[in-house]
Amino acid sequence: MAELFVDRRSAGRALADSLAGHADRGDAVVLALPRGGVPVAFEVAQRLRAPMDVFLVRKLGAPGHTELAMGALATGGTLVRNDQVIRGLGIGEEMIEQVADTERRELARREHAYRDGRAPIDVTGRVILLVDDGMATGATMRAAVDAVRRRRPARVIVAAGGL
Repeated sequence: MAELFVDRRSAGRALADSLAGHADRGDAVVLALPRGGVPVAFEVAQRLRAPMDVFLVRKLGAPGHTELAMGALATGGTLVRNDQVIRGLGIGEEMIEQVADTERRELARREHAYRDGRAPIDVTGRVILLVDDGMATGATMRAAVDAVRRRRPARVIVAAGGL
């Protein structure tokens, strides 16, 4: 049974304990999926003494069911689809593209706002701890993993705070 946490920071501290083998290694980088993953990842990065950055993803909410992911977008243009949701709700390609276009614009806006001209941490050859506060369909995490792998890390570890 999943452990319940008081808040995202306590979830991050517990997650950091489970990732303690990556502390002080020098090759680990913590990437947080905003927004909920940021306070979780902050605690992980602090405890592991590892650098932290954000890695932006956007859920593609299904029309009429915006909390249900029909897919997700990640920084760098990665798009993953949840074909089971798309087929189950009978969502057409035109609607998928409309939602994706809206989310691409929002992703670009947030990238500009969060980075303010700063470059992302280079993850090439490093161990990436990809942190979020939880996962429902897993679409945003799949998009993040695919996008991070394109940047040639040594390894990608998915870690969720259980919220």
